[in-house]
Amino acid sequence: MKTYRQYIDGGFRDSHSKDLIEVVNPFTEKVVATAANGDAQDAADALEAAQAAQAAWAAKPVIERAGYLKKMADVIRANRVELARTLVEEQAKISALAQVEIDVTAEYFDYYAGWARKYEGEIIESDRAGENILLFRQPIGVIVGICPWNFPFFVMARKVAPSLLTGSTIVLKPSSETPNTTFEFAKLVDTIGLPKGVLNFVSGRGSTLGDALVKSPITGMVTLTGSVEAGEQIIRATAPNITKTSLELGGKAPAIVCADADMDLAVKAVVGSRVIFSGQVCNCAERCYVEASVADEFMAKLGRAMAEVTFGDPFADPNPAMSSQISKEQLEKIEGMVQRAKAAGAEVLVGGERPDMPTGFFYKPTVLGKCTQDMEIMRKEIFGPVLPVMPFSDLDEAIALANDCEYGLTSSIFTRDINKVMRASNELKFGETYVNREHFEAMQGFHAGWRKSGIGGADGKHGLYEYLQTHVVYIQH
Repeated sequence: MKTYRQYIDGGFRDSHSKDLIEVVNPFTEKVVATAANGDAQDAADALEAAQAAQAAWAAKPVIERAGYLKKMADVIRANRVELARTLVEEQAKISALAQVEIDVTAEYFDYYAGWARKYEGEIIESDRAGENILLFRQPIGVIVGICPWNFPFFVMARKVAPSLLTGSTIVLKPSSETPNTTFEFAKLVDTIGLPKGVLNFVSGRGSTLGDALVKSPITGMVTLTGSVEAGEQIIRATAPNITKTSLELGGKAPAIVCADADMDLAVKAVVGSRVIFSGQVCNCAERCYVEASVADEFMAKLGRAMAEVTFGDPFADPNPAMSSQISKEQLEKIEGMVQRAKAAGAEVLVGGERPDMPTGFFYKPTVLGKCTQDMEIMRKEIFGPVLPVMPFSDLDEAIALANDCEYGLTSSIFTRDINKVMRASNELKFGETYVNREHFEAMQGFHAGWRKSGIGGADGKHGLYEYLQTHVVYIQH
């Protein structure tokens, strides 16, 4: 069994706490590794190392910093199969999807390396004679990145790549549920000659290590991908130092299916979005609204498609469509939400229970009918393979129902009518809207939520600028 140590200031070391976190394979329910359960001293050591390295790192030409990102992409590709296997073992993501995550992460480092010669400042016109106004974009300093358990490797890159490219250094904390793949990457980073202290990896609980990281005056920005509750804690913890935050939080994405939609396409996209990684993806379709005139047809096709979703061993060949939930706690949360929905009048059309499996935290792919907008299942994030559905009468009602939510991350609409597409594009209050396709973003886009789904965002040019601060210089001559 592997034991992962902290990676601080260019070397691996034991945690000051001496405590360990057990990492459980959700499919086998067996411990596959242990990782350091870091404390406040680990946080201080990592932050001080990052701070000491930052000025020299920022002084390097950006094209040189980009070269290290390319090296990271290269070592990921050279070890892609082993990294994917580690990812499957620690989170029960099916192996095909795990391999996609590893490969896209390598592409992500290459993508941001390509921004080295593209991001720029500005020259601003002055009101005065003989004056030039220059706007520089400069690094923030020391970044703290806190990653989730659902896409731990890709989200790690989302935080590391723009931090390093723009001249900041970073301390990254993976989820306590899934630290293994991140620390395997730390071993690879240790081989590429990256200056000490530029990139540090520390593991531990959010309540101890994480709290110390975000409360430190050294920290220039905290970037978190996690729950709304975690985001609220970050905002409170960073308030005394007025530390910048970039938060991607929960979602309750609506999928609107109009009467003129391609029903087969809509069903395929909605089901695919709902069961990817067992429904544990923040931008998945979490609720579905279907036009009443085609509701029976859509529900029949949807029910058949969800009933045909396969689940099981994430390493099986061929792969099932999904595997286990991440933990017993997550499984019990999903189960409780379905039970409360049934008590409130919802009807289980497919699934609605745990399957008979020898091991693993499994829940059957589930469709719920007779749902109403006031039900918890239509308003709170499920994060599992459960899809509540309700009808609507016209597009006005559909948009109103979709917007009646505290979240605002992603949304979708299925229609052949360009007028409906444009109305949805202008009136849906979400950071992203997908038209006639599954919920999944592109690295050159901008993944950002409205309302309780977050502050700031990631990916593309706008994601890069999250990691820069402006310095305006007035030159009178």
